[in-house]
Amino acid sequence: MDLNTLWFVLIAVLYTGFFFLEGFDYGVGGLLLFLGKDDADRRLIINSIGPFWDGNEVWLLTAGGATFAAFPHWYATLFSGFYLPLVLILVALIVRGVAFEFRSKDRSPVWRGLWDYGIAFGSLVPALLWGVAIANLVAGVPIDARMNYVGGFLNLLNPYALVGGLSFLCLFLLHGASFLRLKTGGEMRERAQRAAGRLWLPTVLVVVLFVAYSYFATDVFVRSSFVPLLAAALAALALLSAGWFGRQGREALAFAATGLTIALASVMVFAGLFPRVMVSTLDRSWSLTIYNSSSSPYTLGVMTLVALVFVPIVLVYQAWTYWVFRQRVTRTQSLEY
Repeated sequence: MDLNTLWFVLIAVLYTGFFFLEGFDYGVGGLLLFLGKDDADRRLIINSIGPFWDGNEVWLLTAGGATFAAFPHWYATLFSGFYLPLVLILVALIVRGVAFEFRSKDRSPVWRGLWDYGIAFGSLVPALLWGVAIANLVAGVPIDARMNYVGGFLNLLNPYALVGGLSFLCLFLLHGASFLRLKTGGEMRERAQRAAGRLWLPTVLVVVLFVAYSYFATDVFVRSSFVPLLAAALAALALLSAGWFGRQGREALAFAATGLTIALASVMVFAGLFPRVMVSTLDRSWSLTIYNSSSSPYTLGVMTLVALVFVPIVLVYQAWTYWVFRQRVTRTQSLEY
């Protein structure tokens, strides 16, 4: 494995980790207004992800930084071509972060209600738009011979991308409901159980539609590697298992199954792209690859040494955080805020 391939794999792992971890707190935030009947309920829901949400977003920052350093042409084309949706994601994340911090500053129902809507907005919009962005990556966008995106915003809102966005949104909401029933107790746990049960079938239908649509709208499944097809099959099995485990009351396994579905879907996407990083619909030879968009071998080598030192530290720290805050949260604790 050369350094270009190694860094493509590492970036794929970072985005996969981001979707797995941030997926459940996007889902929890998106369910806030539906499952929280009063202020204490909503405080309980927020407390369930309180120690984790900002740490989960570090995965996105790291993935973006790694993309910039390892594949600068990919970064430039992606962030210029997808500028408007990425700005919308950024605005939503800013609103979300501010809402988490400001909500408890005043006990006024109007004040807290306003920030509750901010949390929901900041969770649902990124969940949808990340799906739109990923779907466009695998389907392809108009890129010219100079690696410039030459389309407009409406090019990104094609039917396939919208189905991809809906798939991500449904998966994240199901993942969030699975996390809530694992992390909370009492009546909230029962509500999360019912929400997961209601979300499961629509999620299955939308994800199956997205995978089937991918067969016709992309070349993910018709290229030489069998990995995307295998990942899609295993993701389908994991999603079906999530429903079965949920009905059996095996909450940890249900959450693991929804997380595995998201991880395998990410593997399908990145394996289907490889060795490309962005597909050109104007001319396939103009597609960006891990070779024509990468930094110098020296830069990749230095980055590899830095990653070998710091990535294990970050993983150990985050695993420790989840272990420390592993207990269920209760409504009684929420009444203290």
